[in-house]
Amino acid sequence: MFVQLEDYMLPCLSKRLFGFECLGCGMQRSLLFISKGEFIEAFKMYPAIYTILLFFTLVMYNFIFKKKKVNSKIIYSLAILNIIIILISYFYKIY
Repeated sequence: MFVQLEDYMLPCLSKRLFGFECLGCGMQRSLLFISKGEFIEAFKMYPAIYTILLFFTLVMYNFIFKKKKVNSKIIYSLAILNIIIILISYFYKIY
């Protein structure tokens, strides 16, 4: 029997309690699309997914390889870029 990952996704608490989506809605489904190789659908579901993955990759690289640090300006810039993309896509989705 093949287990579907969709069955184990966490529901959005904000959407369930208040009736509107949170800033992270769509991220789980977007990661699922990436795992299936549907990269355009992943971007449509959550536009910040690729910059978030890059951000967390660089942060983990800094954490694991402490002697070979990535420039902190790059990490801060990616964090700001992620916030901007998330906010723009959230307000676009709402209106």
